[in-house]
Amino acid sequence: ASIAEIIFTSGATEAINLVAYTYGDAFLKAGDEVIVSLLEHHSNIVPWQLLQTRKNIVIKVAPMLPDGSFDLEGFRKLLTPRTKMVAVAHVSNTIGTVFPIQEIARLAHQAGAVVLVDGCQAAPHLPINVQELDSDFYVFTGHKLYGPTGIGILYGKKQLLEKMPPFLGGGHMINTVSFEKTTFASPPARFEAGTSNIAGAIGLGYAIDYVQKIGLDEIHQYEKILLDYLLQQLKTIAGLRVIGHPQDLSPVVSFVMDSAHPHDIATILDQYGVAVRAGHHCAQPAMQWFGVTGTTRVSLGLYNSIADIDQLMTGLRQVKKVFG
Repeated sequence: ASIAEIIFTSGATEAINLVAYTYGDAFLKAGDEVIVSLLEHHSNIVPWQLLQTRKNIVIKVAPMLPDGSFDLEGFRKLLTPRTKMVAVAHVSNTIGTVFPIQEIARLAHQAGAVVLVDGCQAAPHLPINVQELDSDFYVFTGHKLYGPTGIGILYGKKQLLEKMPPFLGGGHMINTVSFEKTTFASPPARFEAGTSNIAGAIGLGYAIDYVQKIGLDEIHQYEKILLDYLLQQLKTIAGLRVIGHPQDLSPVVSFVMDSAHPHDIATILDQYGVAVRAGHHCAQPAMQWFGVTGTTRVSLGLYNSIADIDQLMTGLRQVKKVFG
């Protein structure tokens, strides 16, 4: 609703920590509850655990359905008058689940809680309107959106930001400084201490212009074609199991193979010019819930093609030859 609602950070991790240290320290007390989901990235778990250490809050974990979808009814049952913060992903970084953010926000607000959304995996794939979503805070990282590293965004509703104390102290975030008393600037400057990452902000601006020129709706439709093709092709590899089958899915697919470790799969695929991620993806609770130590993850983007997926399949068939 206002440019004052946009704060530049070093990334989503700093943005979530900023909210936990400012809003969390100022407005949460012992016994208050923060709800996160099973599928969260560590960046949306650890800051709340640190707040738990400082303030003795209670962390609750929203369940998932067996297919990896968000369990909305299970979430509803967790809400109490003590629930003060709900912090969830917009899209899971491990299996691509798209969370029903509007309904999550509606239920959370009915309970008197504020909502923080980790939008890192949504920003490059989905049109985002924070006012329609009605999230109180929304974060994302530039390099997930084809921009530079070291730059990110925290969106916060103005009426909340104005109540929050500073995060870091220094230049730019003040009105006046004296040894008797320092007064602080209004948002967003209050939360942007020191010299900003000017080059990163400019680069992120160009990246946003780039995807908006193509059109996020068009990107979403194109990636859906790629995703459907990928899922069909993966079914042809014996012993390969896709982790999670949510109905509402972003183009992120994690899988395991009976005979090969995820790191070995990634090593062989690298020899075929195919880049994947292997490991727990900074989401160890999610891996434990799925009963695996790690997965191989394929992430599709607007720059990919059917030929890229065919090359992936060539590499996976080589994995089968090597490991059986």
